[in-house]
Amino acid sequence: MSDNSEGRPGEDDIGSPEAVGDECETVGVSVGEEVEHVATVTLSRPDARNALNAQLRAELKDVLDAIEASDVRVVVLTGSDESGAFVAGADVTELRERGPLEQREASKRPRVYEYVDDLEQPVIGAINGHALGGGCELAQACDTRIAREGAKLGQPEINLGIMPGGGGTQRLARLVGEGQAMKLILSGELIDAEEARDIGLVDEVHDEDDFEDRVYDLAESMAEKSPLALEFAKKAVKASSRMDLEQGIEYEAELFAHLFASDDKNEGIDAFFEDRDPEWEGK
Repeated sequence: MSDNSEGRPGEDDIGSPEAVGDECETVGVSVGEEVEHVATVTLSRPDARNALNAQLRAELKDVLDAIEASDVRVVVLTGSDESGAFVAGADVTELRERGPLEQREASKRPRVYEYVDDLEQPVIGAINGHALGGGCELAQACDTRIAREGAKLGQPEINLGIMPGGGGTQRLARLVGEGQAMKLILSGELIDAEEARDIGLVDEVHDEDDFEDRVYDLAESMAEKSPLALEFAKKAVKASSRMDLEQGIEYEAELFAHLFASDDKNEGIDAFFEDRDPEWEGK
């Protein structure tokens, strides 16, 4: 799909996630290799430490479109080992060449950040290296974040005479509070994974030996659930930072009621009474 704001293509126009990934140069996809119903999306632009250039952004959008149209239940988003980073930032060369009109065009939504944020499936950010600038913003768009020891995170755009432009001034403040967001954004300082955990920017930190095991243990615990319930629960939690309390409670109640029309609701309750594992159909 082209990098514009016209919305996502229909399911009939999209191949399988792995087939779409095979056509990409900077994004790889595997489905079910680690855990059933879990897609691993690997960013791989090792010559630039996964800097978000136009090609990577477009290919990531195409992959996420294919995932949303598939039976994948959970996504793990990470960087390739060869890249040595989750995402080291935006492509500074591209930024240098843009004026305000070009940047407004490049900022048309939905961008990769909205694609991740709005994806029907839960997205686990497996931060296996530095997540800086646009990379930190991409991590913030994930639904939960697990970092490997040694990773660093931050918003160093201020050092270039600019500011975060991929949602960082908004999502970061919601995650860590206004004071911590101001400190990171206005100073441009980087923090290690442990401090990021302490302030709420990441949820867990693990050493290299345990990192992948924990990521896929969490992915498996999610992927065992009804895909409809996962989608609706994600929407409801996201709404908590975008609506006031009364609106959020009403929205939650509406989504809750919608699930009572699903076969998965009946299957889950029947499986509970029959002391067996449910067989979800996603409808």
